[in-house]
Amino acid sequence: MLDGAALTALDTAAALALLRRIGGAGASVARLANFSVSHLRVIETVLGRLGDIGVEAPRPRHGWLAVLGMNVLEFRGLMLGHLDFLGRSAVALGDAALRPRALRLKEFTAQFHHVCVEAIPVVVLVTFLIGVVLAYLFGMQAEKYGANIFVVDGVAIGTTRELSPIIVAVIVAGRSGAAFTAQLGTMVLTEEIDAIRTLGLSPMQVLVIPRLLALVIALPLLVFVGDVSSMLGAMTVANPLLDITPTTFIDRVHWGLRLEHVIVGLTKSAVFAVFIAIIGCRMGMSVSRDSRSIGISTTSTVVQCIVSVILLDAFFAIVFQELGI
Repeated sequence: MLDGAALTALDTAAALALLRRIGGAGASVARLANFSVSHLRVIETVLGRLGDIGVEAPRPRHGWLAVLGMNVLEFRGLMLGHLDFLGRSAVALGDAALRPRALRLKEFTAQFHHVCVEAIPVVVLVTFLIGVVLAYLFGMQAEKYGANIFVVDGVAIGTTRELSPIIVAVIVAGRSGAAFTAQLGTMVLTEEIDAIRTLGLSPMQVLVIPRLLALVIALPLLVFVGDVSSMLGAMTVANPLLDITPTTFIDRVHWGLRLEHVIVGLTKSAVFAVFIAIIGCRMGMSVSRDSRSIGISTTSTVVQCIVSVILLDAFFAIVFQELGI
């Protein structure tokens, strides 16, 4: 028996919780005592609809091994989905190569402006500051041994070969990769992609290929801009900190920075661009038809792109080391 003499207010949500507490569908107002008439009326109303509502089934609890297995299967499905999308993108790209008129030049130009031209300020700012920090840190150590001039070699080789491609790729992943997912996900939600298919057009040709080509062309250009900006940042602090004049700095860059280091960085950036574009477009095309899914997919895109860039960079480092490049 439950005494409700001290109860001052009761709504349907509280009545539902109360009935589930005292017995679910088998609850009865006979087990309630000292409830007011208005409170009993609310309880009876909820009790009459309790069968339609049903009792919330307890969620199954899985052990750590089952959770690990489910995560592995989910990761496997994700990788297979990316591989399938990469194959379909390659087919669409080959079709565009055979039929150049199929390429949407207006969409390509708009995407190139977005991923390249509009990204230049943030790339210049970040890489310039990275160059300043590297020159400062290297200079503090090199100055102890009178090896100030070798700071130029370290900054030039390190930024062109490793730091600039990674930093610019991460910036593009967070900026353009997430934008691809949000744009295409919104088009899925508003059924614009279904409309494109209804018109007899291929969403891969209309939406994916222009973004893929724009990013593959734009990222090496942005990396080159980042290379120049980072060395300008290093040169800015080299004169007051290490007594290296701009003329000496430029001469040392010409002497110590081989062309192969620049080519390695630009080559890696093109591969990074392919993966960022594929992940961003595929996650956008595969969202479910609710706004919450767009946010989840956009966050997942940024994480996947950054992890992919780091893993690819590690792979390239091992391969180039084995090849002696």
